[in-house]
Amino acid sequence: MLRATGLEDEDLAKPLIAVVNTWSDVTPCNVHLRGLGEAVRRGVQDAGGTPFEFNTIVVSDGISMGTEGMRASLVSREVIADSIELAVRGHSLDAVVVIVGCDKTIPAAAMALARLDRPGLVLYGGSIAKGRHRGADVSIQEVFEAVGACAAGRIDADELDAIERSACPGAGACGGQFTANTMAQVLTLLGLSPLGANDIPATHPAKLEVAEACGRQVLELLERELRPSSLLNRAAFARATAGVAASKGSTNAVLHILAIAREAGCDFSLRELDEVCAATPVLCDLKPSGRYLAVDMSEAGGTALLARRLFEAGLCEDGASVDGPSLRALVADAPEREGQRVIRPASQAFAPRGGLMALFGNLAPEGCVLKLPPELPEVFEGVARVFDDEDSAFAAVQAGAVEAGDVVAIRYEGPAGGPGMREMLAVTAALVGRGLGGRVALITDGRFSGASHGLVIGHVAPEAARGGPLARLRDGDRVRIDVVGQRLDVLDADFEARRSPAAKAPRYLTGALAKFAALVDSASEGATTSRPQF
Repeated sequence: MLRATGLEDEDLAKPLIAVVNTWSDVTPCNVHLRGLGEAVRRGVQDAGGTPFEFNTIVVSDGISMGTEGMRASLVSREVIADSIELAVRGHSLDAVVVIVGCDKTIPAAAMALARLDRPGLVLYGGSIAKGRHRGADVSIQEVFEAVGACAAGRIDADELDAIERSACPGAGACGGQFTANTMAQVLTLLGLSPLGANDIPATHPAKLEVAEACGRQVLELLERELRPSSLLNRAAFARATAGVAASKGSTNAVLHILAIAREAGCDFSLRELDEVCAATPVLCDLKPSGRYLAVDMSEAGGTALLARRLFEAGLCEDGASVDGPSLRALVADAPEREGQRVIRPASQAFAPRGGLMALFGNLAPEGCVLKLPPELPEVFEGVARVFDDEDSAFAAVQAGAVEAGDVVAIRYEGPAGGPGMREMLAVTAALVGRGLGGRVALITDGRFSGASHGLVIGHVAPEAARGGPLARLRDGDRVRIDVVGQRLDVLDADFEARRSPAAKAPRYLTGALAKFAALVDSASEGATTSRPQF
């Protein structure tokens, strides 16, 4: 059958290499990956391998945001990982290169490599170039915030349209330290991506050269029998977490790091992740809460410079990567562009604690995740405004029904209840656009886009649909967010005595989303559908 595809005996005698692509023309994050796949194939062939390319799916978070389609996003992570695993196992392929773009394709690639434990690496398609509007750099973040500003009458519809048309100038993933760029950095620090490869922007001429080099490199990994199991240990997950904390990356990284660790059989918990964040200062000035974009970070020195800063300050342990036995040695002389202001040394940190914090309490016994804004009160208390889905919360914000001091609680949007744990960017951006960022708290068993900022708490676990305390919250309850004590509690209410409301009917009775809702675990464990037995 393979001869029928055009292969000869000499091709079949060579190592058989999977080139897994997530190419699609439905999103700029992945639209250019077909060309990278061809370059990887050339590299595999040059190095003496026979490439077999196949595709898997992508669901664009940015395009599905605020719609019913967003329920498919986290579910797609599991489908992508499953499809990679099945195709590689099913065809007994020797090694793997995965080419990724939009958010969920990146952790899914790592999860699949961990399951397969065959020599392999991951190449990220790269960040989008900067948008420009009225002389300023803009990204997709400014579009969502402009929606809120327009609704509040702070800008008109023509200005909103102009921002939207300027934000995304071409191929590449969303430009801030949002989920895609955060996870691309995570894979480099885990050792699964070649150093520097993921930093190169999508449309940079060097991207094709790097792709070809990845094709050659996977043959070297096969010859060395370097497997993901030798890279994915506790030190690697702590190092990747330190990178997220130092760059103030997306809260989605919490879900994905926990999920990858689980697939790798590594006991790395939410509390341990929080301990790393507590010990790691913020070293990068990146959007959504900072000033710069991923392309600025790449020009400043990229992930290699950030890793050098972390090692110099003793903030993480050394480990192996696909490039060699010591990541620390590889970044020891990482260059820094003169005068850059994006990445600081630890002695000049932007903040003493990294950008994420885990909270626990009577509203979140299994934990939740707070994305630390630049200015954060030690305690925030407010009256609960409870919504049973994202759409009703967004409508209330747009109608001006949410006021400063409120605690907006959005429930039944968790992994099972959503299903799919939608991102609340539409709501958080609307709050910022209306001038309420930091003046209103938002808590949810859903999650947030990497572009979200403000006083936002996600991943509340157990989720409402699984009987979590959030299901018993009522309008008018006083909610206390204690940052110093790392607690999220309801005050002055006989909260434990309240009955949970009757279970809501599932939104989907058949198909992939129903299957996900039935199988998915808690967000505090990564919201995976895989239950490894180790």
